[in-house]
Amino acid sequence: MPSPVKIDFVSDVVCPWCAVGLYSLLHAIERIGDDLQVEIHFQPFELNPDLPVDGEDIAGHLQRKYGLSAEQLRANSAALVERAAAVGFRIDTDRRTHIYNTFDAHRLLSWAGTQGLDAQLRLKQALLRVYHGEGRNVSAATVLAAVAVEAGLDGDQATRILASGSHGDDVRALERLYRERGITAVPSVIFNDHHLIQGGQPVEVFEQALRQLSGIAAT
Repeated sequence: MPSPVKIDFVSDVVCPWCAVGLYSLLHAIERIGDDLQVEIHFQPFELNPDLPVDGEDIAGHLQRKYGLSAEQLRANSAALVERAAAVGFRIDTDRRTHIYNTFDAHRLLSWAGTQGLDAQLRLKQALLRVYHGEGRNVSAATVLAAVAVEAGLDGDQATRILASGSHGDDVRALERLYRERGITAVPSVIFNDHHLIQGGQPVEVFEQALRQLSGIAAT
């Protein structure tokens, strides 16, 4: 009987390579089929914890943070859009003009996890979609509550969670835990608490890891 695989997906909502990595992972799971049993837990990581609620212009932010020229930024964006499209995820660089603080998004994801792993996955996908595909402000409480509804969660309860500060301590504790474990870049995908794959890897990389850990051979 195949062994179940626990997956801790450490990532940030505004990280485009996290979207690529997640959709590569989901495609790998789909390729293997129903014999594979996985539990995906989304763990918090903030790329820019000091950003204000209104965010910052993304082009200027990336140029300052990574020392990129405008030409390098355009080339990187084009390659990223292509990689994302290959795994079925859309990044609209014309609409995604700002980068935002994501602490409240992580609080909402923590709450969604209490509603079930499927609920957390739906919310994660919805947050990635509305930010990278639509450029919506994922630090705004009204946007986050609306996205929760789009993901099939209770909007009133989401609004209460966001207003109360609930799950903030949980998020901070998990962020510290993964920093202490040496996680400094995302996505970081941890299998069964021991095996780490980092970056927006191709589907085949995740498929090979899942097959090895579950004992499901390729057909």
